Amino acid sequence: MGYTLCVLGCGTMGIAILSGVVDSLDVSRIPNNLEKWESHTPGTVTPTGSPSDNTTPSRFLACVQREVSAVKLKGVFASMGVLAQNIEIFVSQNVQAVQQSDVVILCCKPQSAHSILSEPSMQKALDGKLLISILAGVTISQLSSWVLPSTKVIRAMPNTPCKIREGMTNVSTIPSSASEALDGAIILNIFSSIGRCRFLDEKHFDACTALSGSGPAFACIFLEAMADGGVMMGLPRAEALELASQTLQGAARMVLQGQHPAQIRDAVTTPGGCTIAGLLALEDGRVRSTIARCIQVATERASELGQPNKR
Repeated sequence: MGYTLCVLGCGTMGIAILSGVVDSLDVSRIPNNLEKWESHTPGTVTPTGSPSDNTTPSRFLACVQREVSAVKLKGVFASMGVLAQNIEIFVSQNVQAVQQSDVVILCCKPQSAHSILSEPSMQKALDGKLLISILAGVTISQLSSWVLPSTKVIRAMPNTPCKIREGMTNVSTIPSSASEALDGAIILNIFSSIGRCRFLDEKHFDACTALSGSGPAFACIFLEAMADGGVMMGLPRAEALELASQTLQGAARMVLQGQHPAQIRDAVTTPGGCTIAGLLALEDGRVRSTIARCIQVATERASELGQPNKR
């Protein structure tokens, strides 16, 4: 039998993770079993094990606090494949769900982590299990102080595009234990099935939160601005958005395939051309330093999110 995966606090990111993992396992949704997009984006894999593989989940639990949230989840999962329709939803039954689980992904608000992990019998329910926290600003040290020493605590920082299996997830170092290899395989199966997965020291997590966690919002500001420019110059809105979106996606894929951003920039910057004119306008607006400062400020804020005395 495969293991039971529980998402504790199944909000936006919890839905994104579950949707991506379930979709990666639902072969009925892959026309003629064709390869997915990761064939040209190295770093992302589709789990090849069957649901009986102990590194692949075979049962999914989603925990929410309100009935209205459960109704929303049912609607989301009903629109997906057969596997998604079998996801079990628990309302205000965190401990009961964790007791039935092998791997738990903590997806609540950072400020709610302590109260959830301090629920009566929760420590015992997590005894010996793998707890993966995606909470910004809440450290492994903090999480470990709220659970038993036998609970294996990992931090992961995925982003919203994992819903369409285009995510970027940073994972902390796996603690040494008898099940270290198995835990590593489980984590890779979860997060590499929904995008790219990178192991980094925990000290980098606040910057990861800002860069890849908040990054889609920042990228969309730039994308919208490009489209606005197109509209100003006469393009229809829909076409301007399509052109801007595909342009950014194409440039990003070229970087992921090994080209440096400066190479791509220089390749389209001819002497006296329109590209250099536009680049100089960007430099006049201090776009480069503004974006870099944006990541700096978001990183500083991320470090405060899990701290009770900082708001």
